[in-house]
Amino acid sequence: MSDPSTASIVSTPRAEQPTETVSPVGAPQGDRKEKPRGLLGDAWLDLRRKPLFWISALFILLFLLMAAFPQLFTSGDAVNGSLDRSLGKPSGDAWFGYDFQGRDVYARVIYGARASIVVSVLSVLGTLLVGGAMGVIAGYRGGWVDAVLSRVADVFFGLPFVLGAIVILTTFNGSGTSNSQWKIMGLVTVSLIVLSWPVVMRLMRSSVLSTKEADYIVAARALGAGTGRIVLKHLLPNCLAPLLVYGTIMVGSFIGAEATLSFLGVGLKSPVVSWGIMISESQSFIRVSPSLLFFPSLFLVLAVLSFVMLGEAVREALDPKLR
Repeated sequence: MSDPSTASIVSTPRAEQPTETVSPVGAPQGDRKEKPRGLLGDAWLDLRRKPLFWISALFILLFLLMAAFPQLFTSGDAVNGSLDRSLGKPSGDAWFGYDFQGRDVYARVIYGARASIVVSVLSVLGTLLVGGAMGVIAGYRGGWVDAVLSRVADVFFGLPFVLGAIVILTTFNGSGTSNSQWKIMGLVTVSLIVLSWPVVMRLMRSSVLSTKEADYIVAARALGAGTGRIVLKHLLPNCLAPLLVYGTIMVGSFIGAEATLSFLGVGLKSPVVSWGIMISESQSFIRVSPSLLFFPSLFLVLAVLSFVMLGEAVREALDPKLR
């Protein structure tokens, strides 16, 4: 005969025991799983953990502020000077001293960021647009279109960068004495675009070739989607990662390229203020006043390294194999 207490325990319904409740669809849940992130979401989450990203981004923000609002950093005159202050040493009035024409070196370094960064950013945007469009057309259309565009890119790719820029700038710029600063900056920008777009074209072409036969592209084509919709809606969003990385690094490269051309005397010219012009003008006074070379070179190196480090951080974040 069973114990009544035991029988009462056994007969207790299981519904009285605490069970896990399931909230209806749409009800707020505190422990609901996070929504799956895409490639850019995962990349941003990874970037936020990298000190290299924040350091390079801070320097880039500083240089962009210098280019956009130089008055926030200095009230000096970057163009006019007084010969009685020629080659003056650094002081409280001029932190970096004066150049051989008595101009404030600190003010010139601050204002020099504008020309260097504007030329490099515009050159990168133009290169990405031209090279990206050519790469999409060549990769998606294929056939003779791909062959023709690839051979044209090979011709430009075979041109030496510095020699090609010298030929272009000396042909269209001449002495440059009667040209406005915006015309000179435009010529330098166009020369950089003309000599750099084949690399972007190859990157975009390879990305399109590896993506255009994916299942979602085939499905969109089978459902009757047009070429424009497939390219803009499906191809481009999945092919922009390599261009984003290369474009970030290319900004730093173009800052150095602009400084190189200005140093050689075929790029930007006075009265434009740029770091390359300052380095070119200081080479004759390196023994008398080495600060004339040191300060613009320091800012140039920091700007180039900042964009290169940012590009490397973005590359590691977008590539799952490098995480």
